[in-house]
Amino acid sequence: MANAPLTPTKPQRDQSCPCGSGKLFGDCCEPVISGARLAVTAEQLMRARFTAHVTYDTLFLHRTYRPTSKQKFIQDPEVPTLQWKKLVVHAHDVGPNPDTAYVTFTAYGEEQGVEQVLEEKAEFVRQDGAWIYTRAVREGPVPYKAAAPKPGRNDPCPCGSGKKYKHCCLLKA
Repeated sequence: MANAPLTPTKPQRDQSCPCGSGKLFGDCCEPVISGARLAVTAEQLMRARFTAHVTYDTLFLHRTYRPTSKQKFIQDPEVPTLQWKKLVVHAHDVGPNPDTAYVTFTAYGEEQGVEQVLEEKAEFVRQDGAWIYTRAVREGPVPYKAAAPKPGRNDPCPCGSGKKYKHCCLLKA
């Protein structure tokens, strides 16, 4: 069975913005998407791009994606079947220079009643004064980092037995 195409719905200016910022659409993503103002940060552009996915504003997505931004826009006749529902921004970090930034986020959507999750660390660059999405640096959850360093073989065992790690819990691992 083919997926049913979705009808895009643009939020009203006085409604909550789909990006999850807690602001009204008219004060948050609408001015960025319409071109009334530039996104001040990479996170603002990320939120506006998510909102553009929610509202199927493919022109804005085209203009703010580095590989396509300089190309002529051609409307894709296919209507998406994935409906984006929620965005959670985990981190916004400045890169090696002030014109590069990274946004780590999780986007939740639904397709045919099945939840879809996209976890990504996205790279953005400032080009001619405007932020633009360049690529996904990492897809998937954030790599696990141990809270404490692993004990060495001759260190005291972290279980508190008083024995060396190699004679206690290392044997059980």
